[in-house]
Amino acid sequence: MTEPVVCTTVAQLREEVAARTAAGAESVGLLPTMGALHAGHLQIARRTRAENDVAVVSVFVNPLQFGPGEDFESYPRQLEQDVRLLAQERVDLVFTPSVEEMYPGGTPVVSVTSGAAGAVLEGATRPGHFDGALTVVNKLLTIVDPGPRIPFRAYFGEKDAQQLLLMQRMVRDFNHRVEIRPVPIVRSEQGLALSSRNQYLSPEQAGHALVLNATLRALAGGELTLDEARRRVAAEPEVSLDYLVTVDPDTLAVTEPRPGALALVAAWVGPTRLIDNMRIPA
Repeated sequence: MTEPVVCTTVAQLREEVAARTAAGAESVGLLPTMGALHAGHLQIARRTRAENDVAVVSVFVNPLQFGPGEDFESYPRQLEQDVRLLAQERVDLVFTPSVEEMYPGGTPVVSVTSGAAGAVLEGATRPGHFDGALTVVNKLLTIVDPGPRIPFRAYFGEKDAQQLLLMQRMVRDFNHRVEIRPVPIVRSEQGLALSSRNQYLSPEQAGHALVLNATLRALAGGELTLDEARRRVAAEPEVSLDYLVTVDPDTLAVTEPRPGALALVAAWVGPTRLIDNMRIPA
């Protein structure tokens, strides 16, 4: 098992990518993460490795994505374990910058804004979250881009459906050369969508959290109306519903449940905020 090269600076990462493409690598893939890697991340890393000559994973807890009172300080950080897991997936480069390396001098003066599509759903509950996520990914795409003759791909999980749509839109709006490749949600055997924040849950809370996936499946299968689905989630002990809606998957416009629509749910389970989604079959 070859250990990945761990890069802590922008200059080092660029040099490593350039060296590999100069030596004959014909494609580069990027997986942006905030670390605390789980099986969902590793599935995406596996695909990044399989589809590219050079696989790059960033591990950076991005302060711009966290609002006041959110869990930036307590967000799980386990870099040594993350690097060991990525070595098992044969990742080539792991980018682990400091906050100062990513944002020299402090919060950037110029940043990406997510517009109207970033102000609803997750954006309504977490103002500024998507602006921060887009800003850091915009930087990562610029840093890793191997140049015009080398195919470049970036990988995102479908669990964060709104984020995925915004990333795709940013790439179009900014004329980035990268191809965004979505990767399906990975779930526990019981159906809970995997998330780094799941480790905050007690075993009892994790059991209560299963109502999210179970309700989405019932809604997608036509067994529940939207109002019935909301009541089912809200009635679960320790679960506080933020939203449960169905939207057009291309625009996030709210729609009635219909074939092809995307059902989105967000809820607090104890103090932990979880999200999930499911497409209603066509």
